[in-house]
Amino acid sequence: MSSSIHPLSVVDPGARIGEGVSIGPFCTVGPDVVLAEGVELVSHVAVAGRTTVGARTKIYPFASIGHPPQDVKYKGEPSTLTIGVDCLIREGVTMNPGTEGGGMKTTVGDRCFFLANSHVAHDTSIGDNVIFSNNVMCAGHVKVGNFVIVGGGTGLHQFIRVGDHAFIGGGAGVMHDVIPFGMVRDNPAHLAGLNLVGLRRRGFTREQIHELRRAYRLLFADEGTLSERVEDVASEFASHPLIHEILDFIRVGGERAICVPHDVNAPDR
Repeated sequence: MSSSIHPLSVVDPGARIGEGVSIGPFCTVGPDVVLAEGVELVSHVAVAGRTTVGARTKIYPFASIGHPPQDVKYKGEPSTLTIGVDCLIREGVTMNPGTEGGGMKTTVGDRCFFLANSHVAHDTSIGDNVIFSNNVMCAGHVKVGNFVIVGGGTGLHQFIRVGDHAFIGGGAGVMHDVIPFGMVRDNPAHLAGLNLVGLRRRGFTREQIHELRRAYRLLFADEGTLSERVEDVASEFASHPLIHEILDFIRVGGERAICVPHDVNAPDR
C-alpha cells in the first residue's frame, strides 16, 4: 500500500515514510523523522528531530512531536524520541526528545493513549498500555510502567517512578514514587490504597488481589521502619511474585521517596 501525502503538507525528502502512511493537510515532517507503516497524521501535525513513530500510531491536529526539549541545559545534542506501535496521540499533545543529562532518549511504549494537551517531557520512559488523560503534565526523567492510568490535570514531578498497574487520580500533584498496583490522589498526592478496579478489569484473580491487600496493610502499618516492613513482608509472602514486584520497586529506589498513605491505618480502597 502506497503512502498518501497531502499537497499542503511539507515533508522533508530525508524523512523515512513507511508503507500506508497517511499525512493530512498542513503537516510538517522533518528530515530525521521515521514514520513506520500505517502511521496517520490527521492534519496540522508537526514532527521534528530524530523521532521514530511506530506502526499504526495516529496523531491528531496541533500535536508537537520531537521538537527540542524544554530544558535550558539542552545544547542541541542529537537525542531521540521513540514512540511505539498503535498509539493514539490527541490534539495539542507535546512530546520532547532526551538530553545529554538524561540518557539522550525519550521512549513511549506500545498501545498508549495521550488525551488532548498532555505533555511528555525529555528523558521520560513510558511503558505499554498507558493512558494520560487531558492536560497531564509529565516532567523530565519520569519513569512510568505498564498499564498505568493518569487522571486529567495531574502533575508528575521530575525523576519520579510510577509502577505497573498504578492509578493516579485527576488533579493530583505527584512528587514521590508510586508503587506498582497503587492508587494515589490529591495535591500533594498520597497513597490511597490499591488500584482494585484496574486489577479486576485486567483479570487478576480474587486470590491474587486478596494477598496484595494483606501485603499492603502490613507494608504500610505503623510499626517499625519501611525497610524493616519490606523484609517482613518478603518473608511472609515469599512465593507471591506480584507482591515482590512492589518490594523490588521499593528496594531499588530512585531519586524520590515512596508515596505513602496519609493514615497508615486506613484500609485500601
